[in-house]
Amino acid sequence: MFSIMVVEDDNNTRRLTADVLEENGYKAVTAKNGLEALEIMDEKHIDLIIMDVMMPVMDGYELTSQLRRAECNIPILMVTAKEALSDKKKGFITGADDYMVKPVDEEEMLLRISALLRRSRIANDHKITAGETVFDYDTLTVINKDKKTELPLKEFMLIYKLLSYPNKIFTRRQLMDEIWDMATDTDERTVDVHINRLRERFKDNSDFDIITVRGLGYKAVKNGE
Repeated sequence: MFSIMVVEDDNNTRRLTADVLEENGYKAVTAKNGLEALEIMDEKHIDLIIMDVMMPVMDGYELTSQLRRAECNIPILMVTAKEALSDKKKGFITGADDYMVKPVDEEEMLLRISALLRRSRIANDHKITAGETVFDYDTLTVINKDKKTELPLKEFMLIYKLLSYPNKIFTRRQLMDEIWDMATDTDERTVDVHINRLRERFKDNSDFDIITVRGLGYKAVKNGE
């Protein structure tokens, strides 16, 4: 489970954001300002930060700047009422990875969080193991019993995404938004095409299965776990 810190001085906004995260499978950690966030990070592992800009004691710009100076590459999503280009520019210059303007659309926020976490996982060179099968993101290869197979990019990203969250159901739209980009015009049926290709490719592999959840989407199951 990913731990996401919400740094926000408004009690209601902080609580509401934390509730949304918890309802969508994340562990929420909260802080009232940048200084409190740094203190918490000394004791807890955090995978991503959602932070307000205007806060007492230490604002979002200073918190981001301090983290980047310390070579902390944790993904940062700034959320603020400031929508001027100069404010966004300052946020990105200090080291923010993404920027949203209040009032925040919850669904869009979750999509942005998912995309930031995905990019972070790629940067951290994660490998996934299912039985005797190893998926290596660096090389887009699948290794099974000394046999190495390189997959096309979209196929690899699709199976890697599903196996990153075994037993979790993803809708076609979610998979499209994350793997084919939110702005893509590609039809959602392309997910079905890639799923069929993966099933054919791994039809003799008993380490995992890709399951169709009728009316919802797809999930991957690691066998024997």
